[in-house]
Amino acid sequence: MIPTRPGCIFCELVHGGAEVSLCYEDRESIAFMDIQPVNVGHLLVVPRSHYDSLDDIPVALAMHLFDVALRLAPIAKRVARCDGLNIVVNSGESAGQNVHHYHIHVIPRRASDGFEIALPFPNSTVPERSALDAAAARIIAELRDPARATAADGGRRARP
Repeated sequence: MIPTRPGCIFCELVHGGAEVSLCYEDRESIAFMDIQPVNVGHLLVVPRSHYDSLDDIPVALAMHLFDVALRLAPIAKRVARCDGLNIVVNSGESAGQNVHHYHIHVIPRRASDGFEIALPFPNSTVPERSALDAAAARIIAELRDPARATAADGGRRARP
């Protein structure tokens, strides 16, 4: 049985509880057209099982979903007659996730579409190199510390 969450719209879609314009499916995932698209061809790649966010999806499944997104991306771009593309995961409310069932957006883009993921971030300031080095050192330390790897992170931490 596929794990679901009551009240989750994507779980309902996975189980046929509402209309969806399906463009791909396999045993672990489905992909369907976004009902509020940036451009024609904007689609979502969704696991059949419920996972709230990037924090709790198993690595192998996340990689499978990304593989599906990469296979569909050039097709969506051709169908939309766009020359650019975004592949986006919003994980957590502060990152703009409003459906709490992990999913990947595949968004065909054109310069005139008005959608913006502005990087570099306009309000960003360039930190001192020492601050960047300190952040990098903290990340390296976490990656190398086997005592910090827990079941909670699903074994995601890279091994040296």
